[in-house]
Amino acid sequence: MEPTGIVMMCSVALVAVFGLLSFLAVVMEGITVLFPERAPTVEPEIVAALSSAVATLFGGAEITRIERIEEER
Repeated sequence: MEPTGIVMMCSVALVAVFGLLSFLAVVMEGITVLFPERAPTVEPEIVAALSSAVATLFGGAEITRIERIEEER
């Protein structure tokens, strides 16, 4: 095989891989637009229980924000 043939084959392979990855990026973007991540919700029962416990323990304190802390594994 001639050296120019190898260069041409590598160039075609590079363009093909770039095209495939670009296509997959567009598909992934479409999926994330169609199915956005939902924010986690807190049940009203949990909020009421936490508010009651905090008010009892800390004399009338109020909860202003509840957030989940993810543990690292």
